Amino acid sequence: MLTALLRSLRTGVVTIRYPDEPAQPPERFRGAPRVRPRAVITALPPPSVCPSGAIVGGAGQSRYAIDRGRCLYCGRCAEASLDGAIELGRQVELSARKRESLVVEVAPDAEGRAVALPGPPRGEDVAEQIRRTLGRSLQLRHLDSGSCNACDWELTALLNPVYDVRRLGIDFVASPRHADGVIVTGPVTRNLELAVRRTYQAVPEPRVVIAVGGCACSGGIVGRSYASAGGVAEVLPVDAFIPGCPPRPEAIIFGILLAVGRVTERQP
Repeated sequence: MLTALLRSLRTGVVTIRYPDEPAQPPERFRGAPRVRPRAVITALPPPSVCPSGAIVGGAGQSRYAIDRGRCLYCGRCAEASLDGAIELGRQVELSARKRESLVVEVAPDAEGRAVALPGPPRGEDVAEQIRRTLGRSLQLRHLDSGSCNACDWELTALLNPVYDVRRLGIDFVASPRHADGVIVTGPVTRNLELAVRRTYQAVPEPRVVIAVGGCACSGGIVGRSYASAGGVAEVLPVDAFIPGCPPRPEAIIFGILLAVGRVTERQP
């Protein structure tokens, strides 16, 4: 015990200062794909390169879109693009209140180069009542509705000394009756759909719903089928979508704060 205590004192403070300071992803971090400004439309890869169906459009089409809610961040689109038409970004603050805000669209101009199309209006501050009621405290019930556990590990990381999400007044509880909302990972499998609904109903109002990861945002690579209802929004009213496969802990922190109105959307 004494050895562990001495080691901790020598190590010092390891907790990051996010969100007071910008997130610092490692050099090897592979973020969401984005179309390079003024890229030639014909240099963009076809939808067939994407294993999750996140790309729509292409040569001869009026628009080209990348759905970050379905994206696996595998990087295949960047590898298949010509002259670096698609690049992988480093931004982690990609959460949105509306599902359609995760879709990034471009269209060709007169010269055949990509021009960004305006996205939908920013989501309204639906969390105003929650912020007035809960202040800076938020208790969440984690609900795994059929994930591969990658997003679950990132949620677990929020509780370690590096991220220490409790310093922000955020914690996880065992019972939905003690929670202010649910944070859901994975697509909603048919076997768990009823459990998801009942867990949500057990949370006292006002309550929030946060979808973590590409599967929770859209159904992910499994999509919607006889075995899966798709994304969480197919079953529950979602207040914040956090894209990624899986999203970094900082991205999850940002999405949680967005859900309760403590930060605003920062998508490019």
